[in-house]
Amino acid sequence: MRSVVGKQVNEVLDVLTKSFEEQAKLVEQARIAKKLESESLDGTLPCRQKKVGHRHVLTQTSEETEDTILGMGFQVVEGYEVEKDYYNFERMHLPKDHPARDMQDTCYITEETLMRTHTSPVQARTMDSHDFSKGPLKMISPGRVFRRDTDDSTYSHQFHQTEGLVVGKNNSMGDLKGTLEMIIQKMFGAERQTRLRPSYFPVTEPSVEVDVSCFKRGGSGCNVCK
Repeated sequence: MRSVVGKQVNEVLDVLTKSFEEQAKLVEQARIAKKLESESLDGTLPCRQKKVGHRHVLTQTSEETEDTILGMGFQVVEGYEVEKDYYNFERMHLPKDHPARDMQDTCYITEETLMRTHTSPVQARTMDSHDFSKGPLKMISPGRVFRRDTDDSTYSHQFHQTEGLVVGKNNSMGDLKGTLEMIIQKMFGAERQTRLRPSYFPVTEPSVEVDVSCFKRGGSGCNVCK
C-alpha cells in the first residue's frame, strides 16, 4: 500500500514541478518583455558624436617624408634604438677618442651598447645585408635618436631624424641636389629654393650643408630667418 501511495505522490510532484517551471518561464518572459518595452531604443535619434584626436605632427611629417621618398624609388628601413658601439661609431669613422663618444653626448648602457645617437647604424647594417648584384641601394632610415642634451626650446634628449643613402654607379652631387630639392619642395612648397654649402663631416666626403629659402618673407626683414 505504501509503495502505491508513494508512486502516486511522486507522479503528482513531477506534474506540479513541471507546471511550476513552465509558469516561472512565463513570468520571466513577461518581465523581460515589459522591461524591453519600457527601455526600448529609438533608432531615429541622433547618436552622440565622439571626439577623435589627430596623429602627432611628427608622425604626420615622417609619413609625408616617407611617401615622397618612396615615390622616388627608395625603400624605408627601420633599425634598433639600442645599438652597438661598433655600428653607431666605428662604422661611421668615429674613433675611440672622438668627442662625440663623450659620456656627456651619448647615453651608454654598457661599454659596447648605447642608445643610438643617429640613424646611421641602419645604413651600415643595410649595406652589410644588401645584395648589390641585384642592383643599387636606395634607402632612408627614419627614427628616434638620443643624446645627453639638456632640453630647451632648441634641443631635446630625444628627437627624430631621417637619413638617406644611395650606393650605385654613376651617382653625382647633382643627383643629391635634385633629390633634396624634390623633397624640400614637396614638404615646404614648390617655390622653395635650395643652396649647397661645402662643409666637413667625417662620414661623407665631399660634404655639404643645405640652406632652404624662407617660407615667410623670402628673407627680407623676416623674424624667422633674420
